[in-house]
Amino acid sequence: MFTGLVQSLGSLESYNQDAFKISIVKNNYSQIMSDLTVGDSVAVDGVCLTVETILEQGFIATASPETLARTTLGDRDRAAKYVNLETSLRMGSKIGGHFVTGHIDGIGCLIESVSSATSWTIRFGMPTGMDELWRDRVGRYLVSKGSIAVNGISLTIAECADDGSWFSAAVIPHTYAETNLSHLRSGNLVNLESDILGKYVDRLVANRLPTASQPEAISLSFLAEHGYS
Repeated sequence: MFTGLVQSLGSLESYNQDAFKISIVKNNYSQIMSDLTVGDSVAVDGVCLTVETILEQGFIATASPETLARTTLGDRDRAAKYVNLETSLRMGSKIGGHFVTGHIDGIGCLIESVSSATSWTIRFGMPTGMDELWRDRVGRYLVSKGSIAVNGISLTIAECADDGSWFSAAVIPHTYAETNLSHLRSGNLVNLESDILGKYVDRLVANRLPTASQPEAISLSFLAEHGYS
């Protein structure tokens, strides 16, 4: 479990088959490396990976074929130059973002980044040819003022399309500068994880609502149960 607050940037390079060598590229690497041990979980651009080998200024982790197929780890040519890194949440730690699991729902692409005096407005949308997957795994959970993780960064949705085809977020200069958002270019791909709370609510509501083919009978007991008397 993570919170979506990026601790450092890293470089990613192939190591052996599906394994990656992740190296810390900023001076604050101590936030990642200070107590890192083999078996720990680290969010790499929002993807939960397990540390297999500790290096002097980084670590080695393996991504499964499923992970490579569903995330930008398998398509680095269209992703940001660096990856965002965050170690797993410790009991008693502050939760400054929102609960992020590290399980990616879908891939989005950067549409535009517009700067102002106080922030950046960044808009993401569905990549070409991914309409159905996007709407089912990402679009249905987009809610104005709701949460979403973009490359592992906890962001608040400022605005979203009615059909769920895009969303925008306002990003403060500190977040923009300290994450790989500043390295994204138009068309670059990003990992997206929808808010886990929204998924649970969606499933709960779907299971409780009657289907069109089997409408729930309206009876005196039904009305009484729902507050009518």
